[in-house]
Amino acid sequence: MTDADAYAAPTPKIFYIHDDLSEYIRERQGEASAAWQLTHELFALVLRDPSHVVVLTLEWQMTRLLAQGTYSPFALTLGIGRAGERVPQQPHARTGWFPKIVRVDVTREEDGHGGYNIVTTTDVPLAQQLPMLDTIPSLAVVDDTVFSGLTMRTVLQALPPNVRACTRAFCLRGVAASLASIEPLCPIASGFTAPGRLLDEVSFINASGLVMRIGIRHPNQPPQAFFERPMWMRAWFPARADEMIALCRRLNAILEPNGQPAQFP
Repeated sequence: MTDADAYAAPTPKIFYIHDDLSEYIRERQGEASAAWQLTHELFALVLRDPSHVVVLTLEWQMTRLLAQGTYSPFALTLGIGRAGERVPQQPHARTGWFPKIVRVDVTREEDGHGGYNIVTTTDVPLAQQLPMLDTIPSLAVVDDTVFSGLTMRTVLQALPPNVRACTRAFCLRGVAASLASIEPLCPIASGFTAPGRLLDEVSFINASGLVMRIGIRHPNQPPQAFFERPMWMRAWFPARADEMIALCRRLNAILEPNGQPAQFP
């Protein structure tokens, strides 16, 4: 059995894809590029099944998040990974909530046996990445997605209890049951909350992970794009998996021409 065989293909009734790819391609390749045309074709293919696949935009999620309430500026914001660092920047420009953002470099990694570990993407353990927090009056912890909740819970549990008591968490999107698992640690606000059980009723991915080697991480191995796991692609797009894989391969050849994972964004 390969490592991939340990991870059953998710078969969600509703499959949510966050479009973090279009703007990336527009900025780096331009709308006259082959990459832009392939991106347009990719989303056109995805949207052929609107009853199964829903594409989420950043602006739609951000607007819903900002509508949930107002906050005084947080003394410090911890952004989980590069995505969590990006997320608070746009609402801060509109609201001033997140004036100081510090990134903590942790991510979810497959353990090869069907489970996941939270690991650092640097050589620095999470506890050593955290700044001095003892006297901080308010803290925000931000991630782009709360899917299983494992990453967010790990970061929150690493905080001193007195700091966690003045902490509020934020995400653009999350699964309802996973968000509920965060609430005992601290309140959390989500731009979009999806009901349903993980994997068999609801699943989330970022579009960037379809075509770039950032979607699947393993220990001691290079990361993979989702198109490199065909059993998942066939579960997600049963009527057009081969077309999706072919399109993803063509786009990947432009974005990662040397076959090495590109930094995103």
